[in-house]
Amino acid sequence: MLIKLALSGMKSKLKDYLVLLAGLVISISIFYMFQTMAWNRSFTENNAVINSIQLVYVLGTILLSAITFFYILYANGFLLSLRQREFGLYMVLGARKDKIRMLMFIETVVLGMVSMAAGLGIGFGLSALVGRLMAQQLQADLTGYYPVYGPAIGFTVLFFVALFVFSALWNQLKLARMQVLQLLHGSMRADRPWHSNGWKKVMVVVGVIAIVLGYLSLTFMEQLREIGLFTATIMTPLGTYLLFMAFLPPLVARLKKSHQLRGIRAFTFGQLSFRINGLTKLLATVAMLIALGAGAIAGGLAFWNDAFIRGETYRVYDATVHDPNEAETNVLAGIPFKERFTYRYKLDNEILYYAKEDLESQRPLVHSEQGRDYWDQLKRLADPLPKATADSAGEAAAGESAGGSAGEVTEESTDGAASSYDTGNESKANVVINDGNVRGEGENHSGEWTTFLWQIAPPSLSYSDVRLADNAQFDALKAKEQIVVIGRTDDFLAYRSSWEQLDQLAMKKNEGMGVTWSKYENYQRALGISSGTMFMGFFLGIAFLAMMASCLMFKILSGAAKDVQRYEMLHKLGVRRERLSRSIYTELLLVFLFPGIAGLLHVLVGMRLFSFILAEPYYRLWLPILLFAVIYSAYYFITVNLYKRIVLR
Repeated sequence: MLIKLALSGMKSKLKDYLVLLAGLVISISIFYMFQTMAWNRSFTENNAVINSIQLVYVLGTILLSAITFFYILYANGFLLSLRQREFGLYMVLGARKDKIRMLMFIETVVLGMVSMAAGLGIGFGLSALVGRLMAQQLQADLTGYYPVYGPAIGFTVLFFVALFVFSALWNQLKLARMQVLQLLHGSMRADRPWHSNGWKKVMVVVGVIAIVLGYLSLTFMEQLREIGLFTATIMTPLGTYLLFMAFLPPLVARLKKSHQLRGIRAFTFGQLSFRINGLTKLLATVAMLIALGAGAIAGGLAFWNDAFIRGETYRVYDATVHDPNEAETNVLAGIPFKERFTYRYKLDNEILYYAKEDLESQRPLVHSEQGRDYWDQLKRLADPLPKATADSAGEAAAGESAGGSAGEVTEESTDGAASSYDTGNESKANVVINDGNVRGEGENHSGEWTTFLWQIAPPSLSYSDVRLADNAQFDALKAKEQIVVIGRTDDFLAYRSSWEQLDQLAMKKNEGMGVTWSKYENYQRALGISSGTMFMGFFLGIAFLAMMASCLMFKILSGAAKDVQRYEMLHKLGVRRERLSRSIYTELLLVFLFPGIAGLLHVLVGMRLFSFILAEPYYRLWLPILLFAVIYSAYYFITVNLYKRIVLR
C-alpha cells in the first residue's frame, strides 16, 4: 500500500521530479566519467601523458562530490515542501507519522534508483566519447581503456547510495519534528519586507570594499601571488553575499516606488520586493556558482589553448636530430623546412668542440628577451662568437688542470688559447655543461649562445665543457666528427606525425643512454595536462550550471503555493491571463538576471587570475558565456512554465 501511495504521489508531481532527475542524472554521469579516468589503471599506466592528468580528475571528483551533496539536500528539501500538505492530510485522515516517514523514504530510494540507472547509462556513453576524444587529441592508444569499468561503477554506486540514504534520513528527521498544522499550513508564511537600518548601511559599505579588494587582487595577481590568491578567495564571496543581502532589496524597493510603475507592473515589482528579501543568500550563492561553472569552462579552454602556444614557443627550432640515420634522413626529407642548419661537433677528452665556422655562417634565431610576450618575438643571434679555443686536447686538459676540475667555470689570462669561451673583450666566460645543466657568464648576451648550444647539445654523451674551434683546430682533433641537424617550419603543429616519428627513432637509437625532451615531447606533456583540465572544466562547469539553476528554480517553485491567492484575486478583478503571464515572465526574469550579471562579472574579472600563467586567459570566452546563457535560459523558461502551472490554474 505504501509503495502504491509513493508511486502515485510521484506521478502527481512528475514534472517536478523530472527537473530534479535532470540535475541528478547529469551529476551521476559526469561523476562516473571522472572515475573511469581515475580508476583505469592499465590505460593510464600505458600512456605516460594521460597518466599525468589523473590528479586533475581526482580534484574534479572532489569538487563535484561537494556540490552534489548540497544539491541533493536542497532538492529533497524542495520535494518535501511540495508534499508536506499532502502528508498533513494523510495524518488528519489517521495515518501514523512513522508510516509517512516510511513513505518519504520509499520515494527517495525510488528516485535514487531511477536517477542512478539513467546516470550510469549516460555515463557509459559519455566515458566512451570522452576517452575517444582524449585519445584522438593526444594521439594515444585506447588499449586498456574500458568505458564500462567495474571499480568506477562500484565507487559511483557506493557514493550516491550513501548520499541518498543520508538525504532520506535527513528528510525523515525534518518530518518527525513537524506537527500536523505545520504540514498543512507550512507554506502560509508572511513575507518580511525590507527595512533599512544602520547595520545594513554598514554592510553595503563593507561589501563594496570587499568586492573591490577581491577584484584588485584578481587583477594584480602576478604581483601579489599568494597574498592575492588568499585575498581574492575570501573577499570576493564576502562582498557578493553582503551586497546581495544589503543592496539588492532596497534596489528593488526603489524600483517599486518609481512613478512609471503602474497597473500590473506595480504588482510585479510588489511581488518581487516581498520575494527578494528571502532570496538574497540563495541568489548570492547562485552568482558564485555561475562564476565557478562558467569560469571552469573558460579556464579549461584557456589551458588547452596554452598548450598549443607553449608547444609553438618552447624552442625556436622544431627538430633537433643528432647524426641522422637513414630512417631519420627520410623523415627530415619529407618536411618542408623554412630554415634548416647543420652543425659539426666532436667530443675529445670529455670536452665538446663545435666548428666555429658553422655557427658563424648559420646564425640561428632565438627568442627575444624584450617585452612580456618575448616568446612570440624572434631575432637572429647577432652577438659576436667567442674566440676559438685550444687546438689540441692536451692544451685543453692543461687548461682544465690549471683552472679547476671538470664542471667548474675557469678563467685564464692567456691569449684565448686556454680560455674556453672568450667573448673577445676583457670579460671572459666559460660554457660548462654538467649533468645537462649549462651555465654561461660574460657580456654581449653570451647567455643566448649558451642556451642555444645547450639546446643542440647531444643528449647521450658525457662531457664537462663546451668550446669552439676554427677549421684548423677542429680538423686536428682526433675524435669522430658528428653533426646535429636543426630545422624550423612555418607551422609546428601541422607536422606532428613527423615529429613523433623522429622522437620514436631517437628513442631506439639512444636506448639506454637517455634522451632530452624534444619540442614535440614537451608539447605532448603540456597538451596532456591541459586536455584533462579542459575536459574536467567543461563537464564540471556544466554540472555546476545545471545544479545551480535547479536550486534557484526549486526555491522559486517552493514559494509558489502562497502566491496562488494573489493571482486569483487579480483574475477576479478582471486582469487578463495574458497580462498575468507577462508579469510572471518579468518578475522571474529579474530574479534570474541579478545573479547572472554578478556571476558573469566575476568571470570577466576572475580570468585575470591566470594572466601571468597563461598566454591568453580570455581565449574564446564567448563560448562558456554562450553555454551558460543556453543552460540558464532553459531553466528560466522551465521555471516560468512550472510556476504558471501552479499559480494560474
